[in-house]
Amino acid sequence: MFVILMSAEDNPGYVLRISTEEWLKQVFERGKYYSGVMRKWRRGTPILLAKKAGASDCFVGYGVVDKVEMLWEMTPEEEEYSKGHSWRCSLTFRGLTRLEKPYPIKESILKEDKRRGMLLHGAMLTEEQVDAILEAAEDYQDAAKKIEQTTQQALR
Repeated sequence: MFVILMSAEDNPGYVLRISTEEWLKQVFERGKYYSGVMRKWRRGTPILLAKKAGASDCFVGYGVVDKVEMLWEMTPEEEEYSKGHSWRCSLTFRGLTRLEKPYPIKESILKEDKRRGMLLHGAMLTEEQVDAILEAAEDYQDAAKKIEQTTQQALR
């Protein structure tokens, strides 16, 4: 397991795990994630979204928090909806990106991390870890596209 030591100036990121296809769709349609876990959410916090894809957990997208709303700041309808799911706040994103090809966590720098599945939900990451994961995820997307192009050319 990683031990994270950070100074007050650091901007840690977090992994948020999405459990259902319905909620994954909701996050990308609304640009908003409802959270039951409380962390030091603030504007500018990077969030890596994870979900089980196939046999393992994968990163499926990422974004930067633009707004944090607590229950009492929500509309009455949204507050009721959140309470019904035991959610305590919502995170609105700017620059939310969905990965075309889910990036397996077991291929990332977190492969040795003991936290898996639900235990990964809410995990704090250093800025360096977030940067490394996003760079590797981008490389993974590029490699997947090249493989797909090569396969399509071979089938012609």
